[in-house]
Amino acid sequence: MCEERILPEPHRYAVCAPDGIPIKEFYKEVFDEIFVFFHPFIKPKTIDFELFHPDTYPSRNDIRDNGEMVTWKQFLSFSGIENFKQLDIGLRTNILGLREQFEDRNAAILIEKAILKNSIAPPNEGQLPEFVMNNVLKEITNLGHNWLWIGDEFCTERKLNYITDLIKDNNKLDDGKNLFTHDNSILITTHWDSHFSLLCSDRQTLKHLVTTCNLEGFYCTEATEIYWSLSKETLEYIGG
Repeated sequence: MCEERILPEPHRYAVCAPDGIPIKEFYKEVFDEIFVFFHPFIKPKTIDFELFHPDTYPSRNDIRDNGEMVTWKQFLSFSGIENFKQLDIGLRTNILGLREQFEDRNAAILIEKAILKNSIAPPNEGQLPEFVMNNVLKEITNLGHNWLWIGDEFCTERKLNYITDLIKDNNKLDDGKNLFTHDNSILITTHWDSHFSLLCSDRQTLKHLVTTCNLEGFYCTEATEIYWSLSKETLEYIGG
């Protein structure tokens, strides 16, 4: 007779909040504040736009060195998308990440048209963004941290990395979806089918990182969930 094996609850300082529960409630008594930061679109400069397909997709280092980011605010200015909520829903619609009743096919079409017209690649879902991360990593070292754990989705496997090595070789970020400091005071995590990541810490540290790194996104309210774009709550956006 096989013994039933049940995984223990994950350490909340090391994983992404699940859907179906307010993000701040999930991290209660672990992190004071959470900032949702958007994954930028990718504008190739010295790399062929035609490479942005599953079989030939460029590496993080190639994108970092041969492309430039397009913010969500910039994308709104030429795409016909009205706001960040509609953009998030449109991106989710394009990856079949929503039930049919929540999809916005018009937004999805506008995104596809803007992408093709401007030779811009959409942000990847469920992966830490190619741009922005080095600024965040460098600032974390300025706060006195030299090491980060990189864990898989549920952090059942994790590896300790020297932050300078991650800055030099961004491809190492492909090893996981969760980055957290050795003292568990800062977490960077991404949800598997979302085009944004979460930055979690105490209020002072988070404000410093968001401001210094010029992150585009918004601070979570008590009601914000992973599928925030489907909510009717009013969000105070930072950067747009």
